[in-house]
Amino acid sequence: MDKKTINLGEIRGKVLLFGGVYSNLQALESLITIAEKEGISPKNCFCTGDIVGYCAQPEETVDRFISWGAQSIIGNVEEQLRSGALDCGCDFSVGSRCDNFSKEWYPFAQKELSKDSIDWMKGLPNHISFVFSGKKVTLVHGSYDHISEFIFRSSPWEIKQQSFDVVKSDIIVAGHCGLPFYDIHKELLWLNPGVIGMPANEGKTRVWYAVMDDLNGFSFRYHTLEYDNQTANELMLSRGLPKEYAHTLQTGLWDNMQILPEEEKMLCGNDINDTIMMKHEKNKNQEVI
Repeated sequence: MDKKTINLGEIRGKVLLFGGVYSNLQALESLITIAEKEGISPKNCFCTGDIVGYCAQPEETVDRFISWGAQSIIGNVEEQLRSGALDCGCDFSVGSRCDNFSKEWYPFAQKELSKDSIDWMKGLPNHISFVFSGKKVTLVHGSYDHISEFIFRSSPWEIKQQSFDVVKSDIIVAGHCGLPFYDIHKELLWLNPGVIGMPANEGKTRVWYAVMDDLNGFSFRYHTLEYDNQTANELMLSRGLPKEYAHTLQTGLWDNMQILPEEEKMLCGNDINDTIMMKHEKNKNQEVI
């Protein structure tokens, strides 16, 4: 399927960024409540993909996302589901724990989703771009050329630069890796807002998103989200989904770290606010909490 990019022109006001809903309806409902409370229009809310994933309510989550009216690009999960593929396309190592678990949650999601939901996924773009506070912003899932590429804060800038070279943007908003981070090189910003469907391996049940603002020039802030993780956990267990992932919803720690580079492995159990603030000290021109 050819790549599809939507150009939205100029956007103003607060912009909410998030990724990886992962069929976690409880987290999505909490995020929607926050967006409404903050007065952020659904058309200014953007998901980096993987609306469907590990948790127990894929059909209900897609239906709620559609009714909310937020915007999303495809993640690798949507790309696989809409093509009828037999695996999630997450680029896990063959035979790894994540690969084995995907053989449980992916067929479950495939079975639960309606034809209407799959048809909706077929209309999702690979990329969305817009202008915000004078800067061109482009959404990708993994990277521009590889939807399942794991890019982390520790990934060499040369790898990130490859996407910038193609999209010719000032800001790339990316997903897939499951961890919130940002990286600045000269005047280019790689911004991963994190995911809301699973915690970020810091030993806390909260999840992450980000908000860009143009009130006093361009700025962005990270935020955390609490939600009814107990219900999400119980639903996963009752529907026979991997108990290890259900346990992660309660511990805030990943079952394994096979996809992580060594630098990110060392951060297991650490407060992400601390690591983001350490990075911020080197980039005081950006507003981050």
